Amino acid sequence: MRKLVESTFVTLDGVIGDPQVWGMPYWDAQHQEYAEHLMSTADALVLGRQTYEAFAEAWPQRSGDSYSDKINAMPKHVATRTLTDLTWNATRLADDTAQAITALKNQQGGDLLKFGTGELDQTLLGSRLLDELHLWVFPVIAGKGDRLLDSLIDTTHLHLLDTHRIDNGIVVHVLAPGTPGE
Repeated sequence: MRKLVESTFVTLDGVIGDPQVWGMPYWDAQHQEYAEHLMSTADALVLGRQTYEAFAEAWPQRSGDSYSDKINAMPKHVATRTLTDLTWNATRLADDTAQAITALKNQQGGDLLKFGTGELDQTLLGSRLLDELHLWVFPVIAGKGDRLLDSLIDTTHLHLLDTHRIDNGIVVHVLAPGTPGE
């Protein structure tokens, strides 16, 4: 069974919006090395509509390095109720997103890597489909912006699997859904 792994950037005050504004000073060789590590175990992406639209606009213009080339070549599975004409090697997930993700996880292959945090996380966490959350905590306070998992209604317990410290101050918490000791 494949794992579904989410990679999300967040500030100390919980902001996830506009990481290209507050995160750029921290994107260095160690940051890239960890990102490439996550990408190396994946063979497909899972994206919500907003992340898909932002990525489909930005990534096709990037090429010539192994990370960009891999992200552009990978199949993308998009959770959307509104988009019907997808490009960039993408397919729309069925209306029952939880069932579609379960089917993807039951296929042979590498990890499914998810970028972006939003409404799709409600479904993934509620259905216990997310296996790991790599929460990149940046040492910056944004002050305002979209907040991490604002759309979650229910309390969701996570337990710490690992941490990875980057010299520039980013700490990646590797978390899994479930209560402590589970």
